[in-house]
Amino acid sequence: MALMLESINKESIVDIEGVVRKVNQKIGSCTQQDVELHVQKIYVISLAEPRLPLQLDDAVRPEVEGEEEGRATVNQDTRLDNRVIDLRTSTSQAVFRLQSGICHLFRETLINKGFVEIQTPKIISVKYLNQKCKLFLPEGCIAASEGGANVFTVSYFKNNAYLAQSPQLYKQMCICADFEKVFCIGPVFRAEDSNTHRHLTEFVGLDIEMAFSYHYHEVVEEIADTLVQIFKGLQKRFQTEIQMVNKQFPCEPFKFLEPTLRLEYCEALAMLREAGIEMGDEEDLSTPNEKLLGRLVKEKTGFAQTYDTDFYILDKYPLAVRPFYTMPDPRNLKQSNSYDMFMRGEEILSGAQRIHDPQLLTERALHHGIDLEKIKAYIDSFRFGAPPHAGGGIGLERVTMLFLGLHNVRQTSMFPRDPKRLTP
Repeated sequence: MALMLESINKESIVDIEGVVRKVNQKIGSCTQQDVELHVQKIYVISLAEPRLPLQLDDAVRPEVEGEEEGRATVNQDTRLDNRVIDLRTSTSQAVFRLQSGICHLFRETLINKGFVEIQTPKIISVKYLNQKCKLFLPEGCIAASEGGANVFTVSYFKNNAYLAQSPQLYKQMCICADFEKVFCIGPVFRAEDSNTHRHLTEFVGLDIEMAFSYHYHEVVEEIADTLVQIFKGLQKRFQTEIQMVNKQFPCEPFKFLEPTLRLEYCEALAMLREAGIEMGDEEDLSTPNEKLLGRLVKEKTGFAQTYDTDFYILDKYPLAVRPFYTMPDPRNLKQSNSYDMFMRGEEILSGAQRIHDPQLLTERALHHGIDLEKIKAYIDSFRFGAPPHAGGGIGLERVTMLFLGLHNVRQTSMFPRDPKRLTP
């Protein structure tokens, strides 16, 4: 029997018949430590090739251990080129089971809050603008872009169509159609040549839109509580997966507060300036400054108030750096009713109260120099009665990455797409 077992290639699929017996001493090297299997028969169902593109033992070895002991590790490109094998590792299994839990908790929490799940088109007739243009939507914009940059064009019979950068227009239409509170889970496409640790050209968006009665903070608090419920659910239901990932990628446990910490943009500027950063009042945060702010918020000392949280809201962004559809702050026209949410110093959600009055929307579009003909359909959506509303879009892969303290979003995308990768 032992000789036969040695002749079976690693990763082959087998059926085993045997007897399960208790052991007197725990088996430390196995996940099942109290029993052992006494094999009587073995059937090879599918024989793997003798030479694997990577070894699973190498693929789960911590990089530090590999460097210190001179043992093999597997680099990212090799993993992604052989994703089927890499996904078999205990770490990958844990990552994507936890990610499935995020989707489940998102849906479960919002349905319990009275939200309606909707499905929106991904093939659209209008080109969208990129979030960095700041003319439209931080989640992915809603009007024609000059020259078609940052969108994927597809052939649609005798015309061109485009892959949607965001479901926002359709979320807002549903609010205007009296659905009041909606969410959707679906693919988002960004034709951005960004080869960073946190950008993908296709990712899964968790999107929320909600009408409110008195103040847009009703929506901010609802979104923040939804994320908190997800964090609590992950810590309660997925401890095994979290610990499995931490074995290979050690990380401090994710911290959050209830209620969620909400800072105004001016407060964040004061913290950054105290740390030596020079920024204007109406200047947007750069990625390095976002990360620095995350560290400052997390620190236990150095400021009059202690926060010690990995999750917080940054509210009241300068109107000058937000899209045209963002509602200005009626008490300070240099500010806006907009917000971002951060995990471990990186943005995971960008959102705002939308302008629901077509006249004000037109004025703001003209202020930004936007051709009204190109956004006519959008403005017309609000001409038949539209309640005050706000929302935001969350990146699933980025939330997974930051919750687990991983360093690259490709680790949390099952089959990632970026400017340099279209396979497998």
